[in-house]
Amino acid sequence: MAESAAGNSTTAAFLPYGRQSVTDEDIGAVAEVLRGDWLTTGPAVTRFEADLAEHTGGVPAVAVTSGTAALHVAYAAAGIKPGDEVVASPMTFVATAATAALHGAKVVFADVEPDTGNLSVEAASAAVTDRTKVVAAVDYAGHPAELDTLSRVAHEAGALLLEDAAHSVGGSWQGRPVGSIADLTTFSFFPTKNLTTAEGGAVVTADADLLRRAQAFRNHGLVRDKTAQRYPDEGPWHQEVHEFGLNYRLPDVLCALGSSQLSRLGEFKKRRAEIHARYNTAFADLDGVLTPPSREGADPVWHLYPLRVREGRRRALFEHLRGRGIGVQVNYIPAYWHPVFEDLGYRRGLCPNAEAYYEQELSLPLFPSLTDADVDRVVEGVRGFFGA
Repeated sequence: MAESAAGNSTTAAFLPYGRQSVTDEDIGAVAEVLRGDWLTTGPAVTRFEADLAEHTGGVPAVAVTSGTAALHVAYAAAGIKPGDEVVASPMTFVATAATAALHGAKVVFADVEPDTGNLSVEAASAAVTDRTKVVAAVDYAGHPAELDTLSRVAHEAGALLLEDAAHSVGGSWQGRPVGSIADLTTFSFFPTKNLTTAEGGAVVTADADLLRRAQAFRNHGLVRDKTAQRYPDEGPWHQEVHEFGLNYRLPDVLCALGSSQLSRLGEFKKRRAEIHARYNTAFADLDGVLTPPSREGADPVWHLYPLRVREGRRRALFEHLRGRGIGVQVNYIPAYWHPVFEDLGYRRGLCPNAEAYYEQELSLPLFPSLTDADVDRVVEGVRGFFGA
């Protein structure tokens, strides 16, 4: 490999840590919608929601404009209001907590398991109170949280379990598909995720009332059903808003892309697992790192490969790999470290396991089109840093 004067590669292409996989079939599906009559609120939306339900054990889905929108809609469906509490994992993108705060909730951060980075059952159980309305678990890196036990914790407190499954669509826990266990499950279809609609997300729930509330909130809260209207005789054009909502509708153009992508979700999952296993094997004998575990009963869809770098060397390895055109990333700073939460009184040290995990975490490139040669290049970069 050619080296510059600084010892960095000048010829190899830059490897991002994540990348979409778009085929001619995906493009054709989008073009077909563009040639039709419906760009939004049309049949491709209904089809995408039905296609997604095939991967959630038949649980209905509500397509929305982003993973963040999905969380905002889910909390609205749960009836979150000022004075309520939401117990949440801090090892996540800030949206998991921010969308609850935007509804006026007090976010109570509970610590994570030291190995998976997922919400600790023990910590969540200690954090719930009689004001808790939702326990929000995150399937960090694509590894499902302990959803059955967390569901019991939430329900015994009179709360709902929300599964932030932005990383884990297509996975399962104890033989049950992601989306079929929690009271509310949210997905993200950002380009780096396990499938993409460019921007997009979904809320999934088996509860008819939660589903109705989610559908209403994503469409301004509009009530068009005459039997549910307060003034049904106003005229055939009449629609009402009984509770405020927002426009979070995912258009047909992007839903068509999503349906096309869902047809390859199994392929994406398989390739991600192969890359994950290749990394695990390559680093098994490397003393300076910890490889991500998989708990019994988990069938992950690996969205991230979260390598743990010991002895305070994470930043040095980050800069070493970035200097060689390898686009590693860090996922995530604990959510309450963001100044917006700091200004609300949250302080560092709140969740020691999450903070220790963050200080070591480094996400290596992981996406379906990553070749074995690309993976070997990453491996060589990591092992070379440690002199192995």
